[in-house]
Amino acid sequence: MDKKLISLMVCPMCKGALKYDKDAQELICKFDGVAYQIKDGIPVMLAEEARPLTVDEKLAKS
Repeated sequence: MDKKLISLMVCPMCKGALKYDKDAQELICKFDGVAYQIKDGIPVMLAEEARPLTVDEKLAKS
């Protein structure tokens, strides 16, 4: 995914910055504790589709 595009995207719930997890193909919002999946190169930025982060993921360094 294009780094410039990622830098322009924000979490739809809190409007905060997102972190790109290349291995998992997800955009992570640490503030809300959710991950948005990237399907076929397209981020699914719907709050109802977001995956809750596990406790370990929440505690992991950014």
